[in-house]
Amino acid sequence: MTSVIIQLPDRLVELAPGQAVTFGRGGGGQGGSVHVAFDDPAVSRLAGRIRAVDDYWTISNLSSQATYIVENPEGGGEFVKVAPGRLDMPVPFEISRLVVPGRDGQMSVNVFAPEHVYVTKTVPHSASTTQPAFVLNESSKYFLVLVALCELRLRDGASVVLPSVPQIVERLRGLQSCRELTRSAVNFHIDYLARSKLRVRDVAAEGGEKEEKADWQRAAIVSTALRFNLVREEHLSLLPSRTPRSSAAGPGDVAHPQMIETISPRRRR
Repeated sequence: MTSVIIQLPDRLVELAPGQAVTFGRGGGGQGGSVHVAFDDPAVSRLAGRIRAVDDYWTISNLSSQATYIVENPEGGGEFVKVAPGRLDMPVPFEISRLVVPGRDGQMSVNVFAPEHVYVTKTVPHSASTTQPAFVLNESSKYFLVLVALCELRLRDGASVVLPSVPQIVERLRGLQSCRELTRSAVNFHIDYLARSKLRVRDVAAEGGEKEEKADWQRAAIVSTALRFNLVREEHLSLLPSRTPRSSAAGPGDVAHPQMIETISPRRRR
């Protein structure tokens, strides 16, 4: 079972509970390689370690001087500090950004814990509770993408049209929380939904053309979400209103959405 996903520029690293990866500058002779490399002279050769633990992950700061930050990019600015020498500190966020300071700026890598479990109801006198089959955070941006994907089917059950990625970007543009939403970010959230949240990945489909795979993936996500009632009509209220704006509204009245593009590790200046 995959419990943690680390997003790299060229691939996703999936960790099962108990597995770990190291990050840092690397090098330094035999045994000096790391799984996630930050090319900056101010980063320790072995800077830290990320370990998957069930539905969360821990971070170890193996540096003797640098403090790292773990941000919640989908929250209200929440973050935690990881002091030098701190070992196996639990990270509470489902979607996190690990920020490592460098000489010329900050570098970051995104870490996802898709199996976070939330309390649904308490059953008294029960030895164990039944876990939900699908765990979705309705305050997250991936859920907004999911609602936008399902919107046409929710409004017209006979519709067979699925919105494209550019259409989703435009549909969510009116939300303050999606001001900088990009195509690559939407593509990642769709893949995240397919792989980790709804688990609709089909090995056979992965052998087809890229465009065919993308079409199949979006269709499978919508089918699963609607079939199991994961997205309902009341969720449409999360999307921007389709009511035309008054002509009296000025340019300053337009809401520009916000989203941090998930490409990492990267340098932020």
